[in-house]
Amino acid sequence: MPGKNAATGGRDARSLSVRTLDVLGAFGAARPRLTLSELSRASGLSLTTTHRIVIDLVEWGALEEADGGYQVGLRLWEAACAAPRGLALRETALPAMEDLYEATHENVQLAVREGLEVVYVERITGRGAVRVLTKVGGRFALPATGVGLVLLAHAPREVHERVLAEPLRRWTPYTVTDPAVLRKMLAEVRCAGTALSDRQVTEDAFSVACPVRGVGGEVVAALSVVVRSDGPLTPKALAPAVQAASRSISRALGWEPARPAGGRRLLGAS
Repeated sequence: MPGKNAATGGRDARSLSVRTLDVLGAFGAARPRLTLSELSRASGLSLTTTHRIVIDLVEWGALEEADGGYQVGLRLWEAACAAPRGLALRETALPAMEDLYEATHENVQLAVREGLEVVYVERITGRGAVRVLTKVGGRFALPATGVGLVLLAHAPREVHERVLAEPLRRWTPYTVTDPAVLRKMLAEVRCAGTALSDRQVTEDAFSVACPVRGVGGEVVAALSVVVRSDGPLTPKALAPAVQAASRSISRALGWEPARPAGGRRLLGAS
């Protein structure tokens, strides 16, 4: 069982706060409701310890009882909404995302990087939009998606090396799994300011993504449109719209394009 060692006589050496976070971390998109036994197994804690922690979490509002099990409570959601990269970013980005959706009527996605994964903070989709494997609050590997390519391209070098050192998962026959090819793609994304993920996650879709920048010009998020690979929209046609929307969000966040000595904005700044 995780967290046990000889120095503590076989008892769990994790602090109470860490054990509480382990219980909360058991929940996810694929596991929205868990029983006490399932929470115990997922967190590596005894049933007795898990029960004590769950009681406290229910009393505080972080968990709620539901159908013989537990689910994340509204108070935890309220606390999470205070995250600057969550609700605040989402609310700032929504007007531009809605405009982009009206122009395409396909999936418009906003994501941030968390470690070696993409976390989706907002998505707008229509009834006829192409199917995607992502959802708001969900996580995905960085290399295969358009937003992931943007976020990885602008991540610190140590993040690049960690991702490239691990086996790259193949989702479709088109998924890039060669580290050398991926490294070249990331350089192209940094140079072009736009990423294309062509049928890498599902064979019927491609995505075009651009960076969203913060006040200091740092990439804080990525915006993408996911469309049908056999539809009328092409990457070349989509790129200007995605670039314009990402610039609009960046400006709303306080970013200003770099200006040359003469005072004019540099062409192509994104």
